[in-house]
Amino acid sequence: MTDPASPRMIAVSSGKGGVGKSTVTANVAVALAEAGLRVGVVDADIYGPSIPGMLGIPGNKPPAMSPERKVIPAEAFGVKVISMAMLTDDDKPAILRGPMVAKYLQMFVRDVDWGPLDILLLDLPPGTGDIQLTLAQAFPLSGAVVVSTPQDVSLKIARRGLRMMEQVNVPILGVVENMSGFTCPSCGTVTHIFHQGGGEAIAGEVGVPFLGKVPLDPSVVDAGDDGRPLVVAAPASPAAEAYRQIATALAGGAMAAGGIATPFAWTLPDGRGKPAPVAAGQPGRLIALDHDEGVLVLRWGDGLDQRLPPRDLRLACACAACREEMTGKALLDPGTVPLDIRLTRVWSVGNYALGLAFSDGHDTGIYTFKALRGMASAELEDV
Repeated sequence: MTDPASPRMIAVSSGKGGVGKSTVTANVAVALAEAGLRVGVVDADIYGPSIPGMLGIPGNKPPAMSPERKVIPAEAFGVKVISMAMLTDDDKPAILRGPMVAKYLQMFVRDVDWGPLDILLLDLPPGTGDIQLTLAQAFPLSGAVVVSTPQDVSLKIARRGLRMMEQVNVPILGVVENMSGFTCPSCGTVTHIFHQGGGEAIAGEVGVPFLGKVPLDPSVVDAGDDGRPLVVAAPASPAAEAYRQIATALAGGAMAAGGIATPFAWTLPDGRGKPAPVAAGQPGRLIALDHDEGVLVLRWGDGLDQRLPPRDLRLACACAACREEMTGKALLDPGTVPLDIRLTRVWSVGNYALGLAFSDGHDTGIYTFKALRGMASAELEDV
């Protein structure tokens, strides 16, 4: 069991729509709950929420509030759920700009009275856009599962989803191949409508686990429309067994971050929020942060130590105000950056970057671990 205050957060994603990602999420969540885990699901598809319907949770019924003014999630089949479908009518579109979507997503995680949880599944919308990036930056995701069909077009787009998660340092827990062959109920012949083996091949190509194949079964659709997941409605079916195998893999296979605990927000003048160092970690992960004689000190899992002066960090800022987004040309005039500029705050940005605030008031830059490791620094004798 994990710390109840810090459940493992696992994103379920797909490169394109229509691959059955939400169906996989709903069934795997119920399978995890049946195995004895405390499970929550965030329906992060703000524009097209579907998880409540698949779990038989009535829509258009505003959730209650706890005495602490937190939203009380709905619950079905032992799974706690929050979704935009609970806040709007079935036929009312969520017409929201990006900042409001980000606000709702953070509310769904932080302002919900989840209680003790072991795993929190995030059912993402298709694509590699604003919602995916918001979640990767705002929360310490334990890992991601990518769902695809065996169709070549779907697999090519799934590869982009895998690469996106890699770029933001979210461990890939595995690939699920959905709609993998149809078995004739009369003769038992298997017909591979969308080809076969593509999901396993792409997992091998990228070097991540293959979690399994879920066969194409009309009962999956019927069960979802009835609000009873297949693992409940037809527990002996091959598809239900596939969902349970995926759940078993996720229950024990969430990768450790391998670095200092996130999220954190460290205020340098008073030292509040400074992350505790760890003994060891993965090569590209931070295992210690310090501030020595005005210099930011970084120690990495592979033994690399760095001392980065605040002025060098300020000049390296790659935000839109400091660097031309398309060409990479520097917009910041070095002459405007004081020689005695100081760092005032350091905070985590998901699993892949640091946010830095400076004494000149600038605080919009995101410094990826890759960029920080590429900066010149002196070796440390003692940290």
